[in-house]
Amino acid sequence: MRVISFNCEGINNAREKGLFDWLMEQDADVVCLQDIREDEYAMQEDKYLLDGYFCYAFEGYNRKDKGGVAIYTRQAPKAIISGLGYPEADETGRFLQADFDKISIANIYVPEGHDEDSQNFKYRFLDGYSHTLNKQRRKRREFIMSGTWNIAHRKIDVANWREAEEISGFQLAERNWMEGLLGDMGYFDAYREVDRESGKYTWWQDEHLRHDNLGMRIDYQIITSGMRHRVLNGGIYKSQIFSSHAPVIIDYDWELSI
Repeated sequence: MRVISFNCEGINNAREKGLFDWLMEQDADVVCLQDIREDEYAMQEDKYLLDGYFCYAFEGYNRKDKGGVAIYTRQAPKAIISGLGYPEADETGRFLQADFDKISIANIYVPEGHDEDSQNFKYRFLDGYSHTLNKQRRKRREFIMSGTWNIAHRKIDVANWREAEEISGFQLAERNWMEGLLGDMGYFDAYREVDRESGKYTWWQDEHLRHDNLGMRIDYQIITSGMRHRVLNGGIYKSQIFSSHAPVIIDYDWELSI
């Protein structure tokens, strides 16, 4: 099973840059797109559909210029869950989950923090999501939480880490939250199961920094312990530019079924 995650910063913009042509070449089973900036009904228009895939989207109830998530899947899921039940997650469409037999694949878009108010909004989102993550641990199924987490976990996940410690995405409280997720909670970073090298980033602030590879790894596929040894390959695709993010591709030893 191949799962691709990508923050497109507007699905129409990414499509015009060739995203859909590239996706059709990837033989993915599931594609999770964040920050689609499009209405749920519009996502059923021909220009947003991938041949051979079912498309599901969640825009939230107060999305303006940003937000929204979509899942494309070859296998029709047993159920789709939109939202997490609290405003920080639902008003701008930041969570969508597809349930299959014995596994759920979630698409998550953690808020950015640009100032004190938005950073506090981000922390409230993380607090709320912690409750969901704790409940998941008691369920007899596997989970893949794929998306933009807007947190660089460790020093190897960010360039110039000393300068980055004061900015959103690498503040101590954020890193501690991620450390708890990948520690006491018992979840795993799928990409790090197959590649532990530094300098592997998924987001760059501008083209100059991208050219010099001065970025952050803030896009992840987080998995339950039962999926840890099913990770076969992992990659970050950088040959084409569809947004300031790069797609994350993970292959699993798993076959989707309902």
